Amino acid sequence: MTAGGKDTDDMVQATWLYHVGQMSQEEVSRRMGLSRFKVLRLLQDARDLGLVRISIEHGTTGTLARADRLIQHFGLTEAMVAPNTGDDAAAGRRGVGQLAASWLARIGREGPVTIGVGWGRTMAAMADALTGLRNPELCFVSLMGSMTHTSATSPFDVCVRLAALTGARAVFLPAPFLADSAEDAALIRRQRLVREALDVARAADHMVISVGECTADALLQSSGILTPDEAAGLIATGAVADTTGKFFAADGSLAATDLNLRAPSIELQDLHRSDVVVLSSGTGKAAALRAVLAAGFVNRLIVDEPLARALLQEEAA
Repeated sequence: MTAGGKDTDDMVQATWLYHVGQMSQEEVSRRMGLSRFKVLRLLQDARDLGLVRISIEHGTTGTLARADRLIQHFGLTEAMVAPNTGDDAAAGRRGVGQLAASWLARIGREGPVTIGVGWGRTMAAMADALTGLRNPELCFVSLMGSMTHTSATSPFDVCVRLAALTGARAVFLPAPFLADSAEDAALIRRQRLVREALDVARAADHMVISVGECTADALLQSSGILTPDEAAGLIATGAVADTTGKFFAADGSLAATDLNLRAPSIELQDLHRSDVVVLSSGTGKAAALRAVLAAGFVNRLIVDEPLARALLQEEAA
């Protein structure tokens, strides 16, 4: 019988979907990415622990209901909402990171699994929160190039930490985050080691990424990846979001910027072929996240409660 921690989170989610969402065990299995046997065991444990009465006895039923609304509004396979922790941006990222770590522990427990990883502060928060997962058959692969210096938010560092925590293998993309030109990016992609890393990334079973906003104080600018002129030019094109080296307009289309040709990373069609999980927190990410959702490749969404409220209010307006 499960008694606490991540297994309890899985138990509550399975119970909610089955008893409140009126899903079949097969539908719960597909939603959560678990075998039907595991779902059956979680439901039995919930009954044994007294969770199932007239309602589900758990403090996060409000966020579960909000997650259901996100699924319906945006056509997602799964959504998870971290409870509101106030105006502290770091606390919001920690909450999303904890849920993301629970998701990662769930899908990474059994068998060979390849997981593509992006970069950013919520990705680092996921690595900070991950415990109790050991699987040498896991492989973490970076979906884009990296920066010239170490940082807890870079794809290289996120891969290293996740592999070290889980006993897994890590595959790095030996390339810069952005090349100086589209021609340089094409040349980099033709290198054997880059091709091999990209082949692993394109075949990933899951891709977990974050979303950046195209503003003057965004991480791309503050980290020095974009020059001030490049950042200003990007904003002038109407770009509002970036992820995995791609820049998006508000309607989900690729923005009219040559930066979309300068990242030696996975391509947009690669995201459409995988099971993509997006992590994001804070209401300031609402416009960027809506653009990425409109692009149509997101399967699962993990956000904090303020951002979930912003997304749903905008959708209803």
